[in-house]
Amino acid sequence: MATNAEETQNQAGRHQEVGHKSLLQSDALYQYILETSVYPREPEPMKELRDITAKHPWNIMTTSADEGQFLNMLLKLINAKNTMEIGVYTGYSLLATALAIPDDGKILAMDINRENYELGLPVIQKAGVAHKIDFKEGPALPVLDQLIQDGKHGRFDFIFVDADKDNYLNYHKRLIELVKVGGLIGYDNTLWNGSVVAPPDALLRKYVRYYRDFVLELNKALAADPRIEICMLPVGDGITLCRRIS
Repeated sequence: MATNAEETQNQAGRHQEVGHKSLLQSDALYQYILETSVYPREPEPMKELRDITAKHPWNIMTTSADEGQFLNMLLKLINAKNTMEIGVYTGYSLLATALAIPDDGKILAMDINRENYELGLPVIQKAGVAHKIDFKEGPALPVLDQLIQDGKHGRFDFIFVDADKDNYLNYHKRLIELVKVGGLIGYDNTLWNGSVVAPPDALLRKYVRYYRDFVLELNKALAADPRIEICMLPVGDGITLCRRIS
């Protein structure tokens, strides 16, 4: 059995790729996926934005490159046109979405920090997709409430949530009304650094421990929600896809 010191050393040696949240136990295997499947097909604007984000002190918040590739293909498979993103950061997943939807597609993007979004905005503009994005700075809940009040039920084909975990259930209560029947909601970080199966006395970073209970509560609620079909995937830090069926 590994000692605490060995565990710390193993964690320190784990893959340092920006946005690396893979739950694969082998860093070599994750690197193989990136170098074989992801990086050779990564659009140049996404690579540029990933490099810019790597210099940001909070770069762990970014969507990983493999998850960006997954989202881009998923949006094409479902022919998404009207989408929403809650939690933008520098815009890597936002750019993946904007590149995937048609030229007349729209993304309602919300984040409490415009400064981070504006780091990636020049790349998004250079890619020719900025016209698809309606960015709103501030908390998302009031915007969602206004959309519901305005009768925008079933308007969205796809919604991606990568934001404050303690509000995920509050988001879900509203998003289930705003996504169309047959549409998808993607909740990011639903395996939360693998902490969802950590024992109570596990040594966890403070923010991981704080948000873990909210993630567990969300996962339990989604599994019991009869209005959706769900699929939890170990991509990135875990993403749960919810398909509205009623």
